[in-house]
Amino acid sequence: MSVQVNDLSKKENENNSKKTFKVIDTDVHHDVRSTHDLLPYLSDHWKRYITDYGWKPIKTVPFNQVRKGSKYRADTFAENSPPGSDFDLLKKQLLDENEITYAVLGGWFHEATVANGWFEFAAARASAYNDYTIDKWLSKDKRLLGSITIPRDPVEAVKEIERVGSHPQMVQVMMSVGNFYWGEPQYHPVFEAAHRHGLVIGMHLSADISVSGNDYLRYYVAWRSAHPQAYMNQIISMITNGVFDKFPDLKVALIEGGFEWVPFLMNRMDAAYKGLRQETPWVKRMPSDYFRDNMRFSTQPWHDISAKHLLNIIDMMGTEDMLMFSTDYPHWDFDSPKRTLPPQISKDLQHKILFENARDLYKL
Repeated sequence: MSVQVNDLSKKENENNSKKTFKVIDTDVHHDVRSTHDLLPYLSDHWKRYITDYGWKPIKTVPFNQVRKGSKYRADTFAENSPPGSDFDLLKKQLLDENEITYAVLGGWFHEATVANGWFEFAAARASAYNDYTIDKWLSKDKRLLGSITIPRDPVEAVKEIERVGSHPQMVQVMMSVGNFYWGEPQYHPVFEAAHRHGLVIGMHLSADISVSGNDYLRYYVAWRSAHPQAYMNQIISMITNGVFDKFPDLKVALIEGGFEWVPFLMNRMDAAYKGLRQETPWVKRMPSDYFRDNMRFSTQPWHDISAKHLLNIIDMMGTEDMLMFSTDYPHWDFDSPKRTLPPQISKDLQHKILFENARDLYKL
């Protein structure tokens, strides 16, 4: 496959930049004002850990302790509410101002998925957050689509998928990227349940874990720079453990990990597979085939990539179908659908990235 930059005249460039495209935002973070927002959806047994004992999620990464001025757009702070917790503000700033056709809510409660113990309470928190999402968000706007938060325990995760997986606005199961590998066989029932319900698997890095699987990096700039490492580990785990051979139609959206590194990993896994395929005989295809057929990647964070650079990456991927647009609202590095993609690329490619690829993935 060879992709070329369009030789556009100045007038055509202006027309491209002014054109209004349909947009699907594949990475939006909705929050709770406090853990007390979960109380209506918890049994009395679990409520007391919040009301009486003051339970709160443990935030181990130092930059998460600094709220305003660090992770979020300054204008997303509603009165007495953290960014992403006010539906009306999100509707105004994201859906309406940017003419979003659909927005996929990836959630905030990833800690319930990566919790290393007390899985019963984690399962209760995940269920409560899903009910909160349906009640306070999805019911208010048909443009909003949901992600099912699950606990790490595979038995409880399957129960939660069975419980809410048929909701018409739930489009994916969120497997937060933690210090363990989702591709390992004990988690395959979770993939099977998602596949059976026609749900995409979403993967998003959790701020509650390190990106390397070991100790925490000292600085936010270091943690952020290392994002791709966590996604690489999960992809390698899923492919080598035969997830896509068991579930060939399963789709995985890798969200907020960037995409520039994808051709590198495709090439490296293909090279390793050619010499070592006897170690994993259940893997029947070249690893790069699973990338193209089963994986999609969000554009955020966008790093001022030129049209030439973008098209070179797509050329190395071998398909235009793998990239989906995302804003990462309400974070500080919000990517506007009106300004992010270089106008020199073709209208067809802009349409695929901004809308068509996600529409096809989520069957909208």
